[in-house]
Amino acid sequence: MVRRKIIRLLEDAVAEAQRQGVLPQVALPELMLERPQNPGHGDYASNFPMKLARVAKANPMSLAEKIVPLIRPIPELEKVDAARPGFINFTLRGEWLAQQVDAICAEPERFGCVDLGHGQKVQLEFVSVNPTGPLHVGHGRGAIMGDTLANILTAAGYRVEKEYYVNDAGGQINAFYRSLHARYREALGHATEVPADGYHGLYLVDMAGEVVAEHGDRFLRMPEAEAVAAIGAIGLARVMDLIRTDLAMIGVRFDVWFSEKSLYDQGQYEKAMSILKEAGHVVEREGAVWFASSELGEDKDNVLVRTTGVPTYFASDVAYHYNKFVERRFDRVINIWGADHQGHVARMKAVLGALGIDPARMDILITQLVMLKRGNVEVKISKRSGDLVTLRELVEEVGGDACRFVFLSRSADSQMDFDIELAKKESAENPVYYVQYAHARISSIFRLAQEKGIDYSRGNVALLTAEAELEFIRKMLQLPEVVETVAAKLEPHHLPYYAMELATAFHAFYKQCRVVSEDAELTAARLKLVDAARIAFARTLSFMGMSVPERM
Repeated sequence: MVRRKIIRLLEDAVAEAQRQGVLPQVALPELMLERPQNPGHGDYASNFPMKLARVAKANPMSLAEKIVPLIRPIPELEKVDAARPGFINFTLRGEWLAQQVDAICAEPERFGCVDLGHGQKVQLEFVSVNPTGPLHVGHGRGAIMGDTLANILTAAGYRVEKEYYVNDAGGQINAFYRSLHARYREALGHATEVPADGYHGLYLVDMAGEVVAEHGDRFLRMPEAEAVAAIGAIGLARVMDLIRTDLAMIGVRFDVWFSEKSLYDQGQYEKAMSILKEAGHVVEREGAVWFASSELGEDKDNVLVRTTGVPTYFASDVAYHYNKFVERRFDRVINIWGADHQGHVARMKAVLGALGIDPARMDILITQLVMLKRGNVEVKISKRSGDLVTLRELVEEVGGDACRFVFLSRSADSQMDFDIELAKKESAENPVYYVQYAHARISSIFRLAQEKGIDYSRGNVALLTAEAELEFIRKMLQLPEVVETVAAKLEPHHLPYYAMELATAFHAFYKQCRVVSEDAELTAARLKLVDAARIAFARTLSFMGMSVPERM
């Protein structure tokens, strides 16, 4: 990647300047490259001289002018110059840019890949919604974010495993079991009130009807506890099937479905609790068992086992992360949680340290709320009240591609509005349509070339000298940098922004440069360029988990 190469050149030049005594022997600030907003300032720029000036107490422009002559020339660069008030600007050579068209076409499946992870084993856990009902639109945001991050981390050289943590133990699942049992009795004419702490959604009425149709009244003849467990198991299986189906509608599939219950059945819970006890991090107080997190810098201690003897959700998570890091030996763990889990982050970091695991090996991303709108009217989302807008309903209305693009278009830590009407528009106003239409238009160009029997395999890319052509190539070459940024910062929202910029660059090129013309040599060269563009769009859309349409 040329960006890394330029950074190394600049590092070498600064080191040489210090060796020669041109720069003072001071601690050097971080060296970074940016892409200037003004194209006249080159392809890359560094403000290193200005940062160094504060430390060296020198004029930044003078520092820049001392560094520039020591930057070794390379074929990729046309010029390197110092610019006021203390920038170093780098401009790529047009001939080199044109040659990258051949490089992209030579390895289409590798375009966009970077070696950042060096084969590290990463577990990415996301969605993990309690299996007590269908997914709502808010769950879709975390699902799409996690799946896209998995694509990017894989392209960045990590070994990624996608996992759904099935909460099939504890209070929430028991409330679901009792709610379904109540609806089952109700369906058979036995007036039964749904528990106050249960689930009141109408989907349970439908599910209870299905249980009656399949099993009749046989659960009425069982002791209540046995009937609740039996009906609950049926309900759990049905909900998990629904969740798998709904996720598949947006292209999300998991490598592992991990059972919370297995943590207790297979002893991980006991192992994790033993480690905490032996290290002196567990106290018994007020009839409950507590993690003494206040001794580790937390504001308060956290309950592990309630006075009833039932472990908390936190206790399960302790065992789960012991399993992730110690038993399955993941180098890194990334959890994507909803906004209601914000308060859970600090104590999980603290308990990792107590287990002897470096907390820096775990990243927790919190997705904020989604406001779904029909026109200017907000649609309320509530899993328990029954006023439920499911993910499936949204996908059926706007499509999986629109869901993925829109959910990715904002950073995870910001709330977002999902405009259903905009997502359905077939016009340039809709960013999803705008990006996919660019690829479809590229496909139409190749259909025309095929009809005319044009062979562009020997096209000479040296003929690509027009500014619109070079600007388009520049934008294509940013994809590996975007992949690196997303992988390093865990911020997939950079992808849709890049996709829009790539589409804009293509449409500008298409408007200014006729691809198939009477000039056979230029036609062949431009068809090569468009072939590289087809690869860039396909890779970008695939990273986002979207389809790559050839006709629209």
